[in-house]
Amino acid sequence: MIAVPFVAAIGLAFRLNSGPIRAPADAANPGFVLHDATKAAGITFVHHRPSFDSKITNVEPHVAALGASVSVTDFDGDGLPDLYFTNSRFGEPNALYRNKGDGTFEDVAASAGVADLNRPGEGVSMGGVWGDFDNDGREDLLVYRYGYLALLKNVDGKRFEDVTQTAGLRRWVNSNGAIWFDYDRDGLLDLYVTAYFRSDIDLWRLTTTRIMHNSFEYADNGGKNLLFHNVGGGKFEDVTDKLGVGSTRWTLAAASADFDEDGWPDLYLANDYGPEELFLNDHGKRFVLVKAGLSSESKSGMSVALGDAFNRGRLDAFVTNISERGYLFQNNNLRLNRLVDAKRFVNVAEGAVADAGWAWGAQFGDLNNDGMNELFVANGFISADSTTSYWYAMSKIAGANGRFFEDAASWPAFGNASLSGYERSRVYLNRGVAGWSDVAERVGATDTYDGRAVAFADLENRGAIDVIVANQNQPATLYRTTPDSANHWVEFHLVGTRSNRSAIGAEVVVESGDLKQRRIVDGGMGFASQNDRRLHFGLGRREWIDRVVIHWPSGTEQVLRHPLIDRLVTVTEPAG
Repeated sequence: MIAVPFVAAIGLAFRLNSGPIRAPADAANPGFVLHDATKAAGITFVHHRPSFDSKITNVEPHVAALGASVSVTDFDGDGLPDLYFTNSRFGEPNALYRNKGDGTFEDVAASAGVADLNRPGEGVSMGGVWGDFDNDGREDLLVYRYGYLALLKNVDGKRFEDVTQTAGLRRWVNSNGAIWFDYDRDGLLDLYVTAYFRSDIDLWRLTTTRIMHNSFEYADNGGKNLLFHNVGGGKFEDVTDKLGVGSTRWTLAAASADFDEDGWPDLYLANDYGPEELFLNDHGKRFVLVKAGLSSESKSGMSVALGDAFNRGRLDAFVTNISERGYLFQNNNLRLNRLVDAKRFVNVAEGAVADAGWAWGAQFGDLNNDGMNELFVANGFISADSTTSYWYAMSKIAGANGRFFEDAASWPAFGNASLSGYERSRVYLNRGVAGWSDVAERVGATDTYDGRAVAFADLENRGAIDVIVANQNQPATLYRTTPDSANHWVEFHLVGTRSNRSAIGAEVVVESGDLKQRRIVDGGMGFASQNDRRLHFGLGRREWIDRVVIHWPSGTEQVLRHPLIDRLVTVTEPAG
């Protein structure tokens, strides 16, 4: 007689915590739609690929197939996220789109001094990342190039000053990626720059054509990644060798988080032509390369996105790779973080989420606000003559001796052939233990551009994550997201005091009944991209939050209880 009402009481409590019972999102009812709002928003940016030394004309489409990037920041401090796109041809400008707050943008890159960055002798832009390196309350910009790095200080929210030389960062690095993070927790943002081609290679003035990878599986002759320590006073020092993070494995993307939950930010690298790498941070004094279940799989890592894939309260990693039926099937990697209990990541990618074609940038985000992360993946390598494929020539190269394909002059001429071109984006709906479903066509993601970088941002402060895609040698795309209006949400804007002002590296855990989610303020993530620094959490039908735990980069832990929902909450780090 006692058991029945006791069970009923538990069931009632569960319903109160979880919200009204409803059918979970599925492929027939994803709970959101995407609308191409690029033209309506006034975004007219078109990426242009570079042209290099005529000695490698035969393989130039392959070598020049990078550089389209997008990063998000509020550079003018008006509370609205702005967008920065990079171009990669001499004379073609980068674009800084200021958010006007009415659904439209205006390009102010020229007046701000961040447009004309693609010049002979300096290099061409591959991407940019934002971070307040001097803690003055204004977001600064690091542009990485095939060429010299460029550090642009935000002077007054309207214009930028090139401080590369005085900062000690004028280094030639053929880079496709960089991230800000505070590896020693001193409150100053440090800089990690990934290198692709070696730094002694000038792609416009080649002294040798032996510039390509020496293996399709374990290449180690790429450029050397660099770590710069922010010593204050606007200056940086190279501590790469001292801390042991100078990988030469053709790194295409990096991300940072405290994966082993010891309080120190670690480094995760996605490497082309080889295995991923994880460097664990030993109290800011050195990094230790650990296997963690990553070294057994050699693939073509393009992008690394971090997110709490199944609401376990841990940050997992999604790494894109290449799949082409009949030639190569590497599978994407969805690696569950089990470092704390098993000292490793476990790859659980299968079905639809494992195969996205020639996949590039990707991001986790709750597009329908139901409390579960979706995945948006950009795809496609080179779209040219759709009737001619380079895949057969590629397969012959891959089967040759390394000394053959390391020399770019040995490669068959691309001509106007396509290589995994005209591939559509993928949008994976998260159905938990039921797996992931590709709902791209149903929700409205129908473009077939050669996608590269993907960034997420709530562009209108309305509680919905919009999707911005930078496409290679093609126009950018902006998808406005309309989530299920009955679902609740909350966003957090963090301001560091003891930590870096941008709060990059802060990890936030939201708990609401049975729901537990973790997100991180990123200093660069995905491929050549950076998301909105404000963290967005969907809550589904849940009408309150029990508590929020903020793990600040300084090591401070802050707990908020019952914050209001359906709004943006600004939180300043406690000073003590």
